[in-house]
Amino acid sequence: MWKGADQSFKNADLLLKSIDLSSNYLTGEIPKEIELLYGLVSLNLSRNSLDGEIISNIGNLQSLEFLDLSRNHMSGRIPSSLSKIDRLAMLDLSDNDLDGKIPIGTQLQSFNASAYEGNSNLCGEPLDKKCEEDTTEDERPAAQVSDDNSTFLEALYMSMGIGFFTGFCGFIVSVLFISSLRGPYSKFLNTLVTRIYLMTQG
Repeated sequence: MWKGADQSFKNADLLLKSIDLSSNYLTGEIPKEIELLYGLVSLNLSRNSLDGEIISNIGNLQSLEFLDLSRNHMSGRIPSSLSKIDRLAMLDLSDNDLDGKIPIGTQLQSFNASAYEGNSNLCGEPLDKKCEEDTTEDERPAAQVSDDNSTFLEALYMSMGIGFFTGFCGFIVSVLFISSLRGPYSKFLNTLVTRIYLMTQG
C-alpha cells in the first residue's frame, strides 16, 4: 500500500517507495544494490550498527526525499553524488564517523548543521568547522598579505630604477662617443635654456 493505492512489486527497482529498518541491530555495510532502487522516496536506516561507507552512487536515487542514516558507525566521506539529489528534503547523517569535506551543492548546504553533527572529522558548510583547503588568500593574516604587497612594490621600483639607469647611461655614452650626436644635442640644450629663460622673464 502506498498513498492509499495497492502497488504490485514486479519491478521493485521502480515501484518500491520506502524502506524503514530503523532501530534494529543491523550490522555490516549498506548493500550497494540499494542504489538501483530508482523509485525510492524514503530510506531510514537510523539507530543501527551499520559501518562502512555510504554507497558512492547514492545520487542515482533521484526520487529520494527522505534519508536518515544517523546513529550508526558509518565512516569515510560523504559521496559527492548525494548533492545531485534535487528532491532531498530531509537529511540526517549525524552521530557517525564520517570525515572530510561536506560536498558543495545547494542541496547539502541548505540543511541545518544538526544533520551533520556528531561527526568530529567532518568540515565545511553548514558546519562552523572550516576545512584547511578552504583557507583563501583573503583569510590569511593581514601581516602576510602586507608582506606580499611590499615585496611586489619593491620589485616594481627596482625594475623602474634599473630601466631608468640603463636608459640614462645609454644616452650619455651615445652623446660622449658618437660625434654626430653632439651638435644636435648641444643645439637642443641651447634652445631649451633660451625658452625657459624667456618664459621666466615674461
